[in-house]
Amino acid sequence: MIDVTLPQLGESVSEGTVSKWLVNEGDLVHKDQPLVTVSTDKADAEVPAPVSGRVMRRLVNENDVVPVKTVLCQIDETATSASAPAVAAPASAPAIVPRPLASPSTRKEALEHGVDLGAVQGTGDHGRITKDDVARAKAPAMPVAPTQLAALINSSGGFVPPIPGIGFASFKLPQYRPSPGDQVIPFTRRRRITADHMTYSKFASPHVVTVAEIDLHKASKLREANKERYKKEGQALTMLAFVVTAAARAIRENLAVNARVLDDAYVILKDINLGVAVDSPEGLVVPVIRRADELGVRGIVRAIDDLAKRAKTGKITIDDLSGATFSITNPGIKGNLFGGAIINQPNVGILRMGEINKRVVVVENAEGEDQMVIHPVMYMALSYDHRVVDGVAANSFLWRVTELLEKADFEI
Repeated sequence: MIDVTLPQLGESVSEGTVSKWLVNEGDLVHKDQPLVTVSTDKADAEVPAPVSGRVMRRLVNENDVVPVKTVLCQIDETATSASAPAVAAPASAPAIVPRPLASPSTRKEALEHGVDLGAVQGTGDHGRITKDDVARAKAPAMPVAPTQLAALINSSGGFVPPIPGIGFASFKLPQYRPSPGDQVIPFTRRRRITADHMTYSKFASPHVVTVAEIDLHKASKLREANKERYKKEGQALTMLAFVVTAAARAIRENLAVNARVLDDAYVILKDINLGVAVDSPEGLVVPVIRRADELGVRGIVRAIDDLAKRAKTGKITIDDLSGATFSITNPGIKGNLFGGAIINQPNVGILRMGEINKRVVVVENAEGEDQMVIHPVMYMALSYDHRVVDGVAANSFLWRVTELLEKADFEI
């Protein structure tokens, strides 16, 4: 009997949701045939059959949240089309005991604080128990006044954070009261994980935002002079490609923004893997351009085109979405002046492009005199983690990005 387990679906993925079984018990399958689809916070994936044979038992149900290496089903590789589909378990087979849905990290949190998960009401997808639910279970039963702040320091010396949906200390959120016409939209698993990710990022990383004004006159002229040539080759020469190229070069010269924080240290990462936000049918995803500093404009254009097309057709893979060391986000044609994006953990920086508008700027003419001209201008905001990135390093990086874009210092 061959056990089919949930594989490691990307370096940062520790669990998945069984979204749909594609085979039934008793079905004959061939090697590499998809057996089940699994959803993670990054993408959906199919788990293939490792061998040909008959599916004897399905050990997990649809909507179950299971850790990596969990046995999903068993296949009898000796079975043939003439074999009897003896799929029923013996009468003496042990029953599968229902278990609370919770991630390994949530279970660890509950164990450390003595919380019985069996007594916790899960508020996540399909009743899944979240860390917020565990926090509620161990939170003080009575409101705590601000003067009692010291009581909110737990036994390990850590600070008890505000509880989303509940409140903090003497402040409690008012209860929602439905009104005619209100539309209640349940969180999908991916939206829940995105919300938890953003909340964690704002809580864990002290965000600092710095903004640069960038004159794109030369970069725009360079793009206009070459975009038709790229178009004939089936590629789009966008300002995003210039920004990604400039950011990759600037990071190579300012590696402090290419890092991640550990428990009691931080790591300056060697490879520059840029996560670039693109739209998909299920919302925004952040596929990764690996070793972006080695590609140049043409290589970046190809990478962005490939990732964007696969994202729109739902063919993006979990590996495509893993391993970013720095992120870039583009609000698109309906963007606004600028904004400070939330850092994509475990990165320590994210660069957000603003809208490009024509503005009056002051330049120096050939005679060394100042004159007013109309140029395309963009504001770009860098959000960085002040735990490990100092203002000098952050400003040096953003200054270099600005310089590269304003000089249009690119080979295309």
